[in-house]
Amino acid sequence: MSDSAAYGAVMARRAEILRRSTGIDYESFRRGRFAFDYESLMSSTGYSLEEARRIQAEVNVGSTPLLELRNLTGLVRSMARPGHGARLLVKDEAANPSGSFKARRSALSVHEAWRRGYPGVIAATSGNYGAAVASQAAARNLPCVIVQEVFDSRGVGQPEILEKTRACEAYGAEVIQLTVGPELFYVQLALLEETGYFNASLYTPFSVSGIETLGYEVAQDCRRVAGKDPDLVVITHAGGGNVTGTARGLRQAGCDRTLVVGASVDLKGLHMASDRDFNRKSFTTGHTGFGVPFATWPDRADVLFNAARPLRYLDRYYTVTQGEVFYVTEALAQLEGLERGPAGNTSLAVAVALARDLPAEAVVVVQETEYTGAGKHSTAQLTFARENGVEVRRGDPTENKPGQVIVIPERPEQIQAQASPLDELRRSYLRHAWQVSGGDLGQADRDFFPADLGASPEFVEKTLAALDAGGK
Repeated sequence: MSDSAAYGAVMARRAEILRRSTGIDYESFRRGRFAFDYESLMSSTGYSLEEARRIQAEVNVGSTPLLELRNLTGLVRSMARPGHGARLLVKDEAANPSGSFKARRSALSVHEAWRRGYPGVIAATSGNYGAAVASQAAARNLPCVIVQEVFDSRGVGQPEILEKTRACEAYGAEVIQLTVGPELFYVQLALLEETGYFNASLYTPFSVSGIETLGYEVAQDCRRVAGKDPDLVVITHAGGGNVTGTARGLRQAGCDRTLVVGASVDLKGLHMASDRDFNRKSFTTGHTGFGVPFATWPDRADVLFNAARPLRYLDRYYTVTQGEVFYVTEALAQLEGLERGPAGNTSLAVAVALARDLPAEAVVVVQETEYTGAGKHSTAQLTFARENGVEVRRGDPTENKPGQVIVIPERPEQIQAQASPLDELRRSYLRHAWQVSGGDLGQADRDFFPADLGASPEFVEKTLAALDAGGK
């Protein structure tokens, strides 16, 4: 390997590689050590909501149905006290060409690459986004490379990721498979520099703006179907783009009183970059291994300033266990005749738990579904868990232990969403900034943090003062 291709050398050229591969001069938005002009970055795409919808319509993305879950609503009401049990609706994003909402976030990125004459597109992802980019690249007749973390050091790959590999290749993409570790973004950067392709990152403003159409449609569809704005929109939370884009779309539609609720699978105790833990987590996305780190430090992404900023928009954040999501996945199939993939059913599990305690006239929208397939199906995931030494049994889901025991509920009443206090995530964000800066935070950063955290200036100053005084 030449010196110029070594890890350190490539990472040192990161800013320039990103500028050439996205057309975004990230440094021009910088206002402090951590602060940047977020709204200017988002508007730098040049795409209005109306234009984004038009571009997506050209490639058959969006305008997905909002489905009423009558039988699940009935189940919720059978468990609720009189006058309670909210109405459940779900936006069926599995109707998109690649089978998930990520068709929306890839559509603008691939369109931008096509419009500007890039020779192809590259994305680093092990999830549905890879299939979405590959699908959109095929529609625009552009070559596509997807870089995936697939294997542990034994060469064993997760069935859900292998299913997504198959999908990417079906759309004509070249897939580069890696073992778990720190090299994913390095390989992506090296390939971007070598090929001159467009960086269809999950975290650019093109990607996040594409999801705004989903939030806008949720609002419009709910008004048509239910005659009112949704009271809650429950969104599976991983890297933050789903929450951010949907919330921005809801705001543009005028849903000022709608609560934005994040939902993740609780995988506390499993390290996402651990070789041992890699194949013991059963969920490749929508879990706390992404949801918490990306909330507390969004700029850990493959771009300088991440356009996905979940704490700006979250009103509440809940977690559920693996077993509860598997249970709800089966309930959706057997009660509603909808066989859908695991990640979207994370938000459905939270919605079922919350709807029980809401008035019957309330409306809860589950923001997305996704396709299922051989490797994504519950049976494949549970079989793989057993093969990796994880116990799978029926019982009380509070006995679930990530990486050790998956407990599937025996009764729907056992589904209980656990609140994750947002202030704890906000304090963690500030603690990280304080540690990285050595406590030397300029006024631009202090002015930036309240908006980025969805917090008051008083909360920020009180937290930083405690850190300055030697607190934790």
